[in-house]
Amino acid sequence: MDRRAGTRADVIPISDAPSAPGVGSATATRPASVPRPSRPAGHGRVGVVLVSHSHELALAVRKLALTMTGSEDPSPVAAAGGSQSDGLGTSAVLVAAAARRVDQGHGVAVLSDMGSAVSTVLALLADADEHGLPFPVRFADAPFVEGAVAAVVTATAGGDLAAVLDAAEETYRQHKIGRQ
Repeated sequence: MDRRAGTRADVIPISDAPSAPGVGSATATRPASVPRPSRPAGHGRVGVVLVSHSHELALAVRKLALTMTGSEDPSPVAAAGGSQSDGLGTSAVLVAAAARRVDQGHGVAVLSDMGSAVSTVLALLADADEHGLPFPVRFADAPFVEGAVAAVVTATAGGDLAAVLDAAEETYRQHKIGRQ
């Protein structure tokens, strides 16, 4: 039995993926909303992928996080929201393509909004090699909006993958109302 049988992750061979080598030019596979790195390859930063059931929500959180960096040269951030048919849902294909787009050789942090999006990402990461994911790719167990802002700000500041994950996950411990 296929160990992914219990998941809803859609799986395609890496050679058929939207960002596979030889499928269009490098600029054709990169959405206009993903900033191009302006630093030399040796000075890349951690990339961040924001996974949501809604494409619009993923884009809005991406925009907020990039705005909060205050930088004209932010870390690469991709929004992977919705299904491949432009409806609500989560697509492992879109997540994998986003991870490859933001990879600058220093790791990729992935955050997701809830439930089945988390399951899709975890199933994808369990077979990272099969899906052609960059190395390393790690899931941040963090609130979606607050974690995204913390991750992108830390990545833009030059933090390594561990620091980006720590910053995102630390947002779970920040209370919105003071404790008494």
